Amino acid sequence: MKKQKVKNEEVKKEEIQAEEIKDEEKVEQDIEEAVQDQESEEVLILKNNIENLENKLKQSQAELINYRKRKDEEVINRLKFANQDLILELLPVLDNFERALKLNNSKDESLTKFLDGFKLSYNTLLNTLKKYGVEEIVSEGVEFDPNVHQAMLVGEDKTKPDNIILEELIKGYKLNGRVIRPASVKVNKLN
Repeated sequence: MKKQKVKNEEVKKEEIQAEEIKDEEKVEQDIEEAVQDQESEEVLILKNNIENLENKLKQSQAELINYRKRKDEEVINRLKFANQDLILELLPVLDNFERALKLNNSKDESLTKFLDGFKLSYNTLLNTLKKYGVEEIVSEGVEFDPNVHQAMLVGEDKTKPDNIILEELIKGYKLNGRVIRPASVKVNKLN
């Protein structure tokens, strides 16, 4: 009986040890699962961080590209209109040439020869300005456009439609498509 008791105790010990081993395995398995869960959470967090950083990088790259485009456009515009101040200073000279050339109806031969030389200088100046992108704004006989014309006087001519320019008082000019001086005009207004 004693042997049986000892055997039973040994069996109980073995069962207890087996249960302890199972419990230890269970604890180890739980620890492993917890570690895997934690690692998978960390992996998800890292993946989200990577995705956010990639999005920020793409956004920064797009902003840089847009910045470069704006800067390039600004540089092009600066170069395109760099001469604007000089040209504005030359336009009154061009106006004076045109006023002088209107005197060419004189019968005085010396004045006519003088004005012919004057006309050569005027044409040279005009061609030089055209070479740099200056163009006249067409005014007489066209409809008034406040973007390119400046109404200085109002007239009434019943033979012409309303809002048509009757007379150009001072020529207007564009530089590379941009109005640098609007044309001063007399506009037809019918009551």
